[in-house]
Amino acid sequence: MTVSYKWLQQFIELTEDPEQVGQMLTSTGLEVEGIERIEAVKGGLEGVVIGTVLTCEHHPDADKLSLTTVDVGAEQPLNIVCGAPNVAAGQRVVVALVGATLYPSTGEAFTIKKAKIRGAASEGMICAEDEIGLGHSHAGIMVLTTDAPNGTPAAQFFKLEPDYQIEIGLTPNRIDAASHWGVARDLYALTGRPITLPSVDAFTVDNTDLTLDVSVEATEACPRYTGLTISGLTVKESPDWLKQRLLSIGLTPINNVVDVTNFVCHDLGQPLHAFDADQIEGNKVIVKTLPEGTPFITLDGVERKLKATDLMICNGNTDPATAGMCIAGVFGGKKSGVSEQTTRIFLESAHFGAASVRQTVQHHELRTDASFRFERGTDPNLPVYALKRAALLIQEVAGGVITSDVVDIYPTPVSDFRVPVRYRNIDRLIGIRIDRDEITRILNALDIQLDEVNTTGDNAGFIAVVPPYRVDVTREADVIEEILRIYGVDNVPLSATLRADSLSEFPTVDVNQLQGRIGQLLAGNGFFEIMSLSLTRPAYHEAIRSALPGADVTLLNPLSDELSVMRQTLLFSALEALVYNLNRRQKDLKFFEFGKVYHQKEAVEGGAGRKYVETMRMSLAMVGNQQGETWQQKAQPVAFHDLAAAVQRVLSSLRVRSFETQPTDSPLFQYGLTYVVNKKPIVSLGLVNPKLAKLADVKQPVFYADFDWQALMKQYSGKAKYEEVPRFPDVRRDLSLVLDKATSFDQISKLAHQTERKLLRTVQVFDVYEGENLGTGKKSYSVSFTLQDSTQTLNDTVIDKTMQRLMSAFERELGAVIRK
Repeated sequence: MTVSYKWLQQFIELTEDPEQVGQMLTSTGLEVEGIERIEAVKGGLEGVVIGTVLTCEHHPDADKLSLTTVDVGAEQPLNIVCGAPNVAAGQRVVVALVGATLYPSTGEAFTIKKAKIRGAASEGMICAEDEIGLGHSHAGIMVLTTDAPNGTPAAQFFKLEPDYQIEIGLTPNRIDAASHWGVARDLYALTGRPITLPSVDAFTVDNTDLTLDVSVEATEACPRYTGLTISGLTVKESPDWLKQRLLSIGLTPINNVVDVTNFVCHDLGQPLHAFDADQIEGNKVIVKTLPEGTPFITLDGVERKLKATDLMICNGNTDPATAGMCIAGVFGGKKSGVSEQTTRIFLESAHFGAASVRQTVQHHELRTDASFRFERGTDPNLPVYALKRAALLIQEVAGGVITSDVVDIYPTPVSDFRVPVRYRNIDRLIGIRIDRDEITRILNALDIQLDEVNTTGDNAGFIAVVPPYRVDVTREADVIEEILRIYGVDNVPLSATLRADSLSEFPTVDVNQLQGRIGQLLAGNGFFEIMSLSLTRPAYHEAIRSALPGADVTLLNPLSDELSVMRQTLLFSALEALVYNLNRRQKDLKFFEFGKVYHQKEAVEGGAGRKYVETMRMSLAMVGNQQGETWQQKAQPVAFHDLAAAVQRVLSSLRVRSFETQPTDSPLFQYGLTYVVNKKPIVSLGLVNPKLAKLADVKQPVFYADFDWQALMKQYSGKAKYEEVPRFPDVRRDLSLVLDKATSFDQISKLAHQTERKLLRTVQVFDVYEGENLGTGKKSYSVSFTLQDSTQTLNDTVIDKTMQRLMSAFERELGAVIRK
């Protein structure tokens, strides 16, 4: 959300600069993500000053030029050649100094330089209004009537001081701060400076010549509805001050009436809507729902099919297809909108139910400034004040008279929240004792009153009376949070010695410490850690639905349809991080991530509803080259075995050395392996299915590994086993085995270790060969065997017997032919 520094000053005096204000807001929980300087005119008229023409003479070599001397407050007057027909001695003028860059109303920017014009020196420029972006006239130079000293900056003279856009990362619970008034309230609570709302005392009803019949049928979806009519107005371009206010927060001005409704929305946080009164059939305004499937054309020209739960603002027409004028709290209709021909309007200010608006927004995928506020909860006590404020502004910028009484349908007023609070809980949660008078001051400054105050005994406390616009303050902890954010977290001292009390024993395995250790291992091997959102696109899950462990966990109120489900795999998070870097010409990438995945599963028999499951995973992703090209060697593309080596380093570091491998059947991979320990898969790795990579716009081959981190933690033991360094040498022997193509090296290794348990230390394959000379369906493995006895040096007899047992096992169990 964006607010304007100058706009905030309408409500509260700010002596701090924008950076300081940003720090103050962040300290209250309204985190400022950025501050941007906004010039009233491009360039801010820097280098442009007010001056006086001392002399003016005709240029001897040019009929249309004049030679002038101009006092700009410097030690010496400037010689300036001027081509304006209206320049004369004694005039107060606008002068661009040498070095100033001007941004004219039309055309390209240009910089003022010292020059000779027809032989005469010129040290600046006397400006017309279009040359400095203040208008469109080029009939002559600007002639001012002012006593301002020479050298006064033009920006100061024209009151064109820059504004500052303050970008606030507004959290969903702080909708009360979704306006300049809301932000000013927090500054008031922090500083204690006076805060004022613009007066609406000038509001009067001129006559009741245009009184409409207003009714609300859906009172649950619309607890409060107010409105009035204005006649005799003129729809046109907004005045500069109003356009500048909207532009300062990034909004585009439309016309004076619509601009006022947008202004009030961002000013007070109360959305409004203006209807062309001449388009309201039957002089009736009815707040109700329409039948399922009713067509309705919105302001953007799109025909939408309504749901039976969509709240609509309707006219008196009995035909549903022509009755709708506006989707309540979301988007206006094309027919009833304000246009240049509009002379009479019905101005609406309402409090719509958050659940109703949210449901409509999700169905139609329509998100507007109005719906953003309504679906989170607006102030039910604000509509009448906002209505009067908007009506006065419309009269100011568009003329017209108020031609109806204020309609206010509010059958069941929304009550304040009453929250019991105990002082001891305030002290316990914050960590220090805050003076009780200071607590009262903070809460009162936040518009929270204290009732039934008791300052003695174990139950000392009060009832916090919270206004309904603070939809996020409904529990004791919420009230305490309000106290702390204004008191200031930085004002809570840390004790000299920190400690933590716990009734349970610390776990044997410190998961966080292990995670840090594996992270350091991977970083040392060239991997970079990524951290990504737990939210993801539903389309990703649809592509791998058969492989997912359960149903999606879907958000009830997603900020975006693209991020509306919780992820069930880390794969697409990795792919999105890869494509982000690949698009920025980073070609050789190795990433790892620790993150949680989420799914639903049916409750066990006899249970109710669904069970939500949250598990911890770790992923590796590799793309590009394993190593870059050097003068010694060529670049080597990443291969499956590079990923497998990284996986085995992780397993080795976690002391998981005994596992089985099997081909993976996961649709995530084009090919790959799954490592299994005690019949439990702990990691799957392989080449990512190209169709899945394409979903994230990754075109390169991606090698990916997915670890079940929680299963790994169960396998890990903190106890290390140490052995004496062998005193006797090991011996290597090699065999060449011709086997069926379907035989894997894993089968060879397992059989070897089963056959020789005492002396065999390692089995490694160092070459694989396939050729016609081996026969159809055959391949050759060249395998090395390392033998060692910890008690004595191996002699040839023992070595030969051992190798003979191994060869016999290979021939018998695997049908191997030993090549000699």
